[in-house]
Amino acid sequence: MGESISKAGKYQSVLEPQEQPAMVSKESKQLVIGLPKEQSELEKRIVLTPDAVSVLVKNGHELIVEKGAGAGANFTDPEYQKAGAKIIYSPDEALKADIVLKIDPPTEGEIELMKPGATLISALQFRGRDKGYFENLVRKRITAVAFESVQDKAGNYSVVRAMSEIAGSSSIMIASEFLSRGQSTLLGGIDGVPPTSVVILGAGTVAEFAARTALGLGAEIKVFDLHLYRLQRLRYALGRSFYTSIIDSQNLPKALKEADVVVAALRSEKGFTPMVVTEEMVKEMKDNAVIVDVAIDQGGCIETSELTNHKDPVFKKHGVIHYAVPNIASRVSNTASYSLSNIFTPLLIKMGNIGGVDEMILTNQWFLKAVYSFKGNITHQYISKKFDLRFRDLRLLLAARI
Repeated sequence: MGESISKAGKYQSVLEPQEQPAMVSKESKQLVIGLPKEQSELEKRIVLTPDAVSVLVKNGHELIVEKGAGAGANFTDPEYQKAGAKIIYSPDEALKADIVLKIDPPTEGEIELMKPGATLISALQFRGRDKGYFENLVRKRITAVAFESVQDKAGNYSVVRAMSEIAGSSSIMIASEFLSRGQSTLLGGIDGVPPTSVVILGAGTVAEFAARTALGLGAEIKVFDLHLYRLQRLRYALGRSFYTSIIDSQNLPKALKEADVVVAALRSEKGFTPMVVTEEMVKEMKDNAVIVDVAIDQGGCIETSELTNHKDPVFKKHGVIHYAVPNIASRVSNTASYSLSNIFTPLLIKMGNIGGVDEMILTNQWFLKAVYSFKGNITHQYISKKFDLRFRDLRLLLAARI
């Protein structure tokens, strides 16, 4: 059970220590967790909130937080200090923790500061990475975990799902903002005024939450995907009727011509999203229509898309406003940080209870799959092939250690 009854008869979370805590297993281990400040000023999320830190500290773990690490998400240093964290004034001590938690992958300078044999949990991004970057992870024998590849017991990618929910809802809010600026048009519909037309490319989690938000505002939506079963699943999830179509050369161009907003959210295939909207199609769109290319971090599915950032998020091409920021969830960093904390707090508590990172990898297949570097070995086949590095099967490495 996930809850226990206190003497007062109220529910108390088992994540919080009880008045008389039960005996923990002999294998339990104190974790030393570092939260360095993100190097990019455009990344404002943090993996653990002060509330999460409080729970971890009460469970016997040590938290080291760099000054200002939570400021972008509206969490103050006194809040972390009150929760039991140690506040430090340079990244060195946070990066020398046994477990380093970040959003962005560490820079090569940050890797140099990490202690040999430490564990890194962060996003895995190939953009801007070279062979030397991964060789440094191997040289320092760092165990690196890609948090977007961590699954729950049901096989869902928890971080991807959470950030996709945020990106989907945010994409419509973003489109509404720039549509009002460009066309002086309200996204949605009111009595006596035709609803705006929203085209959604894809039928995954981003598309689901974009569709929910657009429908809630009263917009008319059309959803396109490469697979019929995804469209059927989306319609079932939303519980209402709307236009759906397989992506083809006839229906999609027509829908784009009539669209006020396009949300591009196709899932990646073999690492890159399929390019389904050509420059010619964009040329035929309305003046000051808005494209939000949520898939830009994997190449995008709009031919005219170019990577932008939160400081300079849009550009106009062929009269169409393009928004192509890769980390949309950072726009609502407080919400996103709470969401990440909900995922990683119980995971870290479990990790401590069973004896540490190695035991977590050994006993949980869903966690093992997210490991791409392990104690001096590259354990991710794609990285091995892309950068010509020796691949070692993690299961065989673990078997040799038993």
